[in-house]
Amino acid sequence: MLNRFKEMFTPNELLKGNYGIEREALRVSKDGRISYEIHPKVFGRKIENPYITTDFAESQVEVITPTFTNIEETYNFLNALYDIVSMEIGDEYLWPQSMPSIMPGENKIPVANFGEGEKNNRAHEYREYLLKKYGGKKQLISGIHFNFSFSEEFIEKLYKDGNMEIDYKGFKDNIYLKVARNFLRYRWLLIYFTGATSVVHKSYLCECKNDLEEISKDSFSCEGSLSYRNSEWGYKNTTNLFPNYDSVVEHLESIDEFIRDGVIESHKELYSQIRLKPKNKDDLKNSLINDGILYLEYRNIDINPFEKSGVSLDDLYFLQVFNLFLLLKEEKTQDGWQEEAQANQYLIASSGSGEIMLKRNGESISKEKWALELLDEMMITNKELNLKKEDVINKMVNRVKDPKLSYAYKVKEMSREDGYINSHIDLAKKFKQSSYENRFKLEGYEDLELSTQILMKESIKRGIAVEVVDRSDNFILLKKDGKVEYVKQATKTSKDNYITVLIMENKVVTKKVLKSNGIRVPEGEEFSSIKEALLAADRFKNTSLVIKPKSTNFGLGISIFKDGASKDDIIKAFEIAFKHDNTVLIEEFIKGKEYRFLVFDDRVVGILHRVPANVMGNGISSIKQLVEIKNEDPLRGYHYRTPLEKINLDENAELFLKHQNKDFNYIPGKDEVVYLRENSNISTGGDSIDYTDKIPDKFKEIAVKSAKAAGARICGVDMMLENYSDEGSKYGIIEINFNPAIHIHSYPYKGKERNIAAELLKVLDL
Repeated sequence: MLNRFKEMFTPNELLKGNYGIEREALRVSKDGRISYEIHPKVFGRKIENPYITTDFAESQVEVITPTFTNIEETYNFLNALYDIVSMEIGDEYLWPQSMPSIMPGENKIPVANFGEGEKNNRAHEYREYLLKKYGGKKQLISGIHFNFSFSEEFIEKLYKDGNMEIDYKGFKDNIYLKVARNFLRYRWLLIYFTGATSVVHKSYLCECKNDLEEISKDSFSCEGSLSYRNSEWGYKNTTNLFPNYDSVVEHLESIDEFIRDGVIESHKELYSQIRLKPKNKDDLKNSLINDGILYLEYRNIDINPFEKSGVSLDDLYFLQVFNLFLLLKEEKTQDGWQEEAQANQYLIASSGSGEIMLKRNGESISKEKWALELLDEMMITNKELNLKKEDVINKMVNRVKDPKLSYAYKVKEMSREDGYINSHIDLAKKFKQSSYENRFKLEGYEDLELSTQILMKESIKRGIAVEVVDRSDNFILLKKDGKVEYVKQATKTSKDNYITVLIMENKVVTKKVLKSNGIRVPEGEEFSSIKEALLAADRFKNTSLVIKPKSTNFGLGISIFKDGASKDDIIKAFEIAFKHDNTVLIEEFIKGKEYRFLVFDDRVVGILHRVPANVMGNGISSIKQLVEIKNEDPLRGYHYRTPLEKINLDENAELFLKHQNKDFNYIPGKDEVVYLRENSNISTGGDSIDYTDKIPDKFKEIAVKSAKAAGARICGVDMMLENYSDEGSKYGIIEINFNPAIHIHSYPYKGKERNIAAELLKVLDL
């Protein structure tokens, strides 16, 4: 079969699949105690949020990735979900471990409440039933659930190649049933590689306490332990259950028999390390029979406490090879194979770090010998199919040969040194700090404009389904409760009509519209050819003025001469402006500072003063060198993918410095601030300072009036103010922007960070 796979499939076809991950995590206080706070309201209704919900307890967060066709996107989204949750739980932390932290008594564990409604009540009642039957301690054990299916194209190709008499659904079911059976046989190997629960806190101790010793304050373990979560003391049914995996029908019938015998209440109570998942989760039996198996769920992976997401990318890569191994591996059936597989699971979980003997088809074999044989088979598969995963497989070989490389060993050692609680809280703090540093971006989508990332992140937080429609164009789809909104570049939406956009895009029309509504705008002239403009240059010598392209955006091509300019400088400014448009405006310069008012409907949701690109001298470095130093700030980047843009020393900057009798090689004195251009756009390297709470309401009302004059529901109003704190100050509207960036208000260089994306979602009625 291996040779046939090599002939039929490319490596990409073999590794492509449908991948999703569910990760549970307890919310805890800084001292490791389980939280009594309710699930954050910002995440919306638990039942309806497809990304962030709760599991058993109110304090047990569950994050769920969408389905992706490759591992990397799944991993990145899982990290992004962690960042979102971590930033919304105040001073709490996400416990980075499968086994619980400090637990209260059984009756004090806050069971998840799903609100009113029949479906919500059933969810709560089921958890109360589990609490009564299994106890709350075991319910608080958290884990990683890995959801997987081969690509449909892969299965269809196999089906057509086989000339099968069985129908396609039956063929597909048989593939997943074989993988499920082999998974159960070889799950012990996965537990060895991902086991990370070698220590428990004293508050968890139950019937296992007699087998454990205290390795540090309140931290208990035993020799060789790998995964208490997967051991006999972990979460499992009260009776060992072995469902039939020969066919879907027999599988369901075997579970029905468990229910009739009163061992379990329903199909979902069966705790198997692998689950056959249907297309319709609300009608599992009929959907599995009629639609077949949609995907498999692996449920025995411990949370990796050394990874923010709870699972490493290398382990996910290994799972890709493992999946193919399970499909290709020939089965040797014998009576009692499931009982043998479970015995191996319990033995590896409780003593797997030591030299132990497992059972293979009734015969004893050392853990190390068997593991290396299986990894050798996987290496052959990897080589023959050109999967290029040899580095990952070799890492697993090293973990087998040296148990000190296992997560379980590392957990035990750090718990021995710093205590189970303290060592894990330290990790939780580190991950929370990482989330803070990532707060303005959405991991896996850093190629999108930052404003788009911010809107996507806020949507995911609130349970609004997000789909990237056109990545290169920053075009996304938002969907909730049947309502769909298409959004481009965060603020181009269905809420503003086409003529409104055209008005704001054309600066001449904008001025006429505003002026007709009694709003002050700068006086000026329009030139449609550079020849015409140059002939008029003499008239504007030594006057305060602004020269700019008619339809420019992001401050491109603008030259500002607040103290007047020579004819040569005016000619140079015209030449720069005409590079960006066929029509150029020359306007009076309005004194004061420029402020960007972000207007959503009848509200100003943010105001920024944008300080022009500048450097502060140290008495040693040139302007060019100081710019290079300032551009190293991680908040600065290119193309609006970071809160600030890098400073570009272009011809506009050169012309502006000339008026100060400086050039790029000028060395400013210590603490001397040198401005590199007059216009203050963030897009040209300016700094953003929040003034939302400082500007008087009068000017906010003028900004709203300006937006309404153009018919805009979402826009940026650029206003010049001589004295921002004086309501009697002179003002002038110099621009209205139809596609205002939200990231500059969300994460200003100085001042209060504002949740602009939440305000935007209100405009979109989502």
